[in-house]
Amino acid sequence: MRRIMRGLLATTALMLGVWGAASQAKAQSVVTVGMTAGDIPVTTGNPDQGFEGFRFVGFNLYDSLALWDLSSRENPSDIKPGLATGWEIDPANTRRWIFKLRQGVKWHDGCAFSADDVLWNYARVSDPKAPQYLTQQMALTRTYVTNIESMEKIDDHTVAITTKVVESLFPYSMSYFLMISRCKLEALKYDWNAYAAAPSGTGPYRFDRMVAHERLELVPNKDYWDPKRVPKHDRLVLLPMPEAATRAAALLTGQVNFIEAPAPDTIPRLKSAGMQIVTNKYPHNWPFTLNFERGPMKNLKVRQAANHALNRGEFVELLNGFAIEEYTTAPPGTPYYGNPVKYEFNPKKATALLKEAGCYPCKITLAISTSGSGQMQPLPMNELLKSQMEAVGFQIEFKVMDWNSLIQIARSGVEKYPEIDGYNGSRALLDPLSALIKPVWKFHWSPAGSNWGHFFDQEVEDTIAATLNEFDADRRMGLLTKLHELHSQHALMIFVVHDANPRALSPKLSGFVQAQNWFQDLTPIVVKP
Repeated sequence: MRRIMRGLLATTALMLGVWGAASQAKAQSVVTVGMTAGDIPVTTGNPDQGFEGFRFVGFNLYDSLALWDLSSRENPSDIKPGLATGWEIDPANTRRWIFKLRQGVKWHDGCAFSADDVLWNYARVSDPKAPQYLTQQMALTRTYVTNIESMEKIDDHTVAITTKVVESLFPYSMSYFLMISRCKLEALKYDWNAYAAAPSGTGPYRFDRMVAHERLELVPNKDYWDPKRVPKHDRLVLLPMPEAATRAAALLTGQVNFIEAPAPDTIPRLKSAGMQIVTNKYPHNWPFTLNFERGPMKNLKVRQAANHALNRGEFVELLNGFAIEEYTTAPPGTPYYGNPVKYEFNPKKATALLKEAGCYPCKITLAISTSGSGQMQPLPMNELLKSQMEAVGFQIEFKVMDWNSLIQIARSGVEKYPEIDGYNGSRALLDPLSALIKPVWKFHWSPAGSNWGHFFDQEVEDTIAATLNEFDADRRMGLLTKLHELHSQHALMIFVVHDANPRALSPKLSGFVQAQNWFQDLTPIVVKP
């Protein structure tokens, strides 16, 4: 009898343990995100899937020397100290930056962060002879480290970075260079597949588990160095859902509780179901980046014609008002906006410009995506663009592909894809370096940087040189304003709309602050039972 009782007690204890575990699992507060990404962003450091990969994986698992301050809805975002507590220019050498590193930071694997890790990470993306070098990471990081000439350790908590040319805005580039754990990769004997399945950073979330192509689950880093950003929920689940209708249905059925870019025609239904629709001013545009090496887009009149062909109000209507008409790179209200040319809808002028350019009808090939990071509603938007441009004399052939294939075109450069006259890639205008300078600077001609089409103009080059050598903020702002005006004078892109970036959240979520930024901080979100 005693043995039976002991067995019953043991069984009861076991069942209580199981029930307790189940109850605890049910009690977990979980934020489940339907991403526009076509797949799980890579976890080996700098992510793929565009800047959406940074938003959901990169800046959650990892930190960089500088981070983005995403705490305010009212004010434009800027960088702040991250793994570096501060930086300054060497007074004896304006190409040399001194970064003071944060002490007491631990990697998720428990090892301590130090200057050696920063140098090791730089070799990971720059030195093919280093055992930690990974070609994929070099490609994903290249545009941010192009201007680095060398990096040196001053002491355990200080590094010096020397640039190839003077760049007064250089710290912005360091906000995109993510640091991974040397300790973890060495323990895995440089097995990148094993590392990808169990990555280690210093970010506010830790990796928990992943089902390839289906879901990635992260949990709070309770020991995060910034206590204010320890996540206020128990789990973050990331699901790739490239189709807008699928995301909306998933939110309505409770499969997810946070979605990106709901289709405009689903927003009334989502509102009626009690969902929160969140939006804000947003430094982001939806243009076509153009080929300046060959083809019709080399001609300024053709580029001007393309911009005068567009009735941008119809795009805003298509997006149910969640967009702003775009006539140049940055949206109105940007500090360096100035007085750019406004390419208003004028089909007669567009046709006349094509005839003056000797390109009528004007045949062009454009690469577009089916979905992707910040691409809003690319297929219906591009059908509208095609109809408007062909009405004035263009003949457009679309090369339709998934988002990552389009990103590959963008990273590989125009010389590898000479048959493409432009590609439709949304752009996060986070800082003046990436928004204004890199797209037109010869130093950043692809594949070394983000000047994909190999644009070149001597006045632009001179303005960039003056900007990067100017350390007085007010005088530099004047030069940036001139540069922005030059973007519009050269009709640098086919400008379409600026994104208002709607998101839809379950009424059970609170605490999310939509920053005026492409990146967003998910850590403050609270999930109501």
